[in-house]
Amino acid sequence: MARKRISMKKIRDIIRLKETSDLSERKIAKALNISRPVVAQYISDFRSCGLTYEQAKTIPDSQLLDLFQKRKSEKSVKYEKLIGEFPKFIQELKKTGVTLMTLWNEYQQENPDGYSYSQFCYHFQVWRNASKLTMHIEHKAGDKMFVDYAGNKLSIVDRKTGEIRPVEVFVAILGASQLTYVEASVSQKSEDWIRSNENAFLYFGGVTQAIVPDNLKSGVTHSHKYEPGINFMFEDFADHYQTVVLPARVRRPQDKALVENAVRLVYQRIYAPLRNRTFFSIEELNEAIWDLLERHNKIQFQRLKISRRGLFDNIEKAALKPLPKERYAIKQCRELTVQFNYHVELREDRHYYSVPWQLKGKRVRVIYDDRNVAIYYDNIRIAQHRRDRTPNDYTTLHTHMPPNHRYYAEWSPSRFIRWARSIGDNVAETIKVVLKSRKHPEQAFKTCMGILNLVKEHEPDRLDKACEKALDLGFYSYKRIKNILDRGLEKDLFAEPKEHYISSHENLRGSKYYR
Repeated sequence: MARKRISMKKIRDIIRLKETSDLSERKIAKALNISRPVVAQYISDFRSCGLTYEQAKTIPDSQLLDLFQKRKSEKSVKYEKLIGEFPKFIQELKKTGVTLMTLWNEYQQENPDGYSYSQFCYHFQVWRNASKLTMHIEHKAGDKMFVDYAGNKLSIVDRKTGEIRPVEVFVAILGASQLTYVEASVSQKSEDWIRSNENAFLYFGGVTQAIVPDNLKSGVTHSHKYEPGINFMFEDFADHYQTVVLPARVRRPQDKALVENAVRLVYQRIYAPLRNRTFFSIEELNEAIWDLLERHNKIQFQRLKISRRGLFDNIEKAALKPLPKERYAIKQCRELTVQFNYHVELREDRHYYSVPWQLKGKRVRVIYDDRNVAIYYDNIRIAQHRRDRTPNDYTTLHTHMPPNHRYYAEWSPSRFIRWARSIGDNVAETIKVVLKSRKHPEQAFKTCMGILNLVKEHEPDRLDKACEKALDLGFYSYKRIKNILDRGLEKDLFAEPKEHYISSHENLRGSKYYR
């Protein structure tokens, strides 16, 4: 619940409900949406004024408020000493495990005659409400980084055309210290979103336990009260940085209040000073943003007398988790079907990667970056390959092949060509053509093995001539070459064409007949 200064109407409601109903202080607090210690203290202050409810109803707000202020001014040195500690309490409450009870116990050890716990809480809450602090105590140091895009955009100008291009402005804020990071980016696409979040961690010099984004598509694929869908790339980024994504709850403005307040201050302290300046690149714009950002982070809070940067150094810097050794590699994800030859095709490279042959026809998830291609089935990684951008080529692991294919995999194109050359030059040329003509290596190896094994049934010279005839006719299959050998057609390869003569005959009319 967002804290607000208690209005005179609520003060009167507290008095009215206590004097005219049987409600307990706890129930009054619940009905008016304020804390029980505040209710108890206002009731105590009112009763000590000596007024009845009927009298209180008729006096002006200003006079009633003066009575309460008078009560405050009569408080002892004990009170003045206590409120002097409140700015320190704000910082202490942001440390893990520290509560108001912890602070009160420490206060009691130094001040045995000090305030009771309920009055201690009341005075702290009144002081905190009156100071209009937006720093919520529930944000512990190192716990959350709140992130969002500003609603209004900045712009850069194309130096050649003069075209004005609007750009996005990313804002991140740490919950405890409110240290803020801001940067401009070309778009809200996943790649830009990931890099902006990463740059925020680099700026802070560490990682929070969680990231709290609004429900934009770059971070959250669909909003849900209990199980929001996290964008795959953003989730993978969070895994790399050993943090988690906790999307802001739908229709829960308090989840976004901190970053929305940060955006408001960014408008005042960054947008306004830049409004009359022209920038020709994202880099130039960001340099100007970061100069103003440092000023913003060094401005002191009004009541705490410390800046965001100072508060960060005091309570939050040491609470952040260390950065990983390497930056996050942007990854893509595809759902693909394993082809009949136990490979999947990465379309953008037109390259094929193997999976275990038993998964033929199954749907798998392929996750890849600039260096690696990982393949998952049933949420288990079943293969990892180095990325290869050679089009129409195959990356195949020996262990992924069925047993009959493994035999051929032990062969290589150069081994087949050496064997073929030992038989004849035409055989070697035929094997080269076969190797180039097949899409998949195993298919080519099987055909090569069949052609070369024909030498077991026929003389090497015959096989060489058969391959020469096949090359001449454009036939490169095992069946065609075997057919040439079986029918002895390779023998007619160099035969001279015969001349045919027709002998004279009385029935032949000759050319003169047609004159």
